Amino acid sequence: MIAKDIVQSVFDLVASEDALGVGCQTGVDGLFAFADPEVSACKAGFYEPVMCLVLQGTKEAQIGGRVLRYSAGDTLLVSHAVHVESAVIQASAQAPYVALALKLDLALARSLYDEIGGIGAPAKDLHSMRVEKGDAALVDAVMRLYQLSQDPVEARALAPLVMKEIHFRLLRARHGCMLRQLLRHESAASRISKTIAYIRANYTCQIPVADLAAESGMSLSAFHEHFKAVTSTTPLQYQKELRLMEARRLLAAGQRSVAAAAYDVGYESPTQFSREYSRKFGVSPSDHKATGALLAL
Repeated sequence: MIAKDIVQSVFDLVASEDALGVGCQTGVDGLFAFADPEVSACKAGFYEPVMCLVLQGTKEAQIGGRVLRYSAGDTLLVSHAVHVESAVIQASAQAPYVALALKLDLALARSLYDEIGGIGAPAKDLHSMRVEKGDAALVDAVMRLYQLSQDPVEARALAPLVMKEIHFRLLRARHGCMLRQLLRHESAASRISKTIAYIRANYTCQIPVADLAAESGMSLSAFHEHFKAVTSTTPLQYQKELRLMEARRLLAAGQRSVAAAAYDVGYESPTQFSREYSRKFGVSPSDHKATGALLAL
């Protein structure tokens, strides 16, 4: 059961930062607060490795052909950086959508390898995004972390301890199977995570998929299979999504022409860029530039 005073406190924090529908930082590094008093259109974005606890309302996320719905008391766990379409589907002025999101510290998770015991064999339905009802211990830890964020002294002294507890509980959670696989040395989940990091660092360049497969130590067919299992897309489509999202950010800032934005993110043809941009966002890049539109992630 989520305490009403916590829900109100998180909403008030977001409102005070003029960040309704966008979200804001709390007093603990990596912990973010979100609130939205109305349902939203479906928005495209990249989810980093994160844990989200919904305090009130309902949100829906789509990745590949999967649709995930999470409501009050549910926890969304994202193990890899993936492209997602999401929308708030239940919210009102009287009962806004409210959530807390904690950016995962994978180094901290790996440091808990010995404490969690045997990781076990990989599950057959591993996905980078899973939703489960948050158990009482995990919800309590997240609530305590948020309360610490309101006091800078307590946050500095105690937040690292609670962060460790949360990661420990996520690793042992029913939907922590993919996160647990990341701890396995040279597991497919770990190799794909490294590939994703490489693509994100070099998304403007031409990246032969065969080179990615070789670097990961997999055959081309195995690499495609594992990459799609984790991200619900192909390596080239993943790169394209990165390019389009960055182009949208550049255009919304109003400092680049459409052609300049296309070249900046790695396109050789502004015409192809405009076509793929319009298909992705339902509006031409020139229209986005004119309005300065930027969809909240």
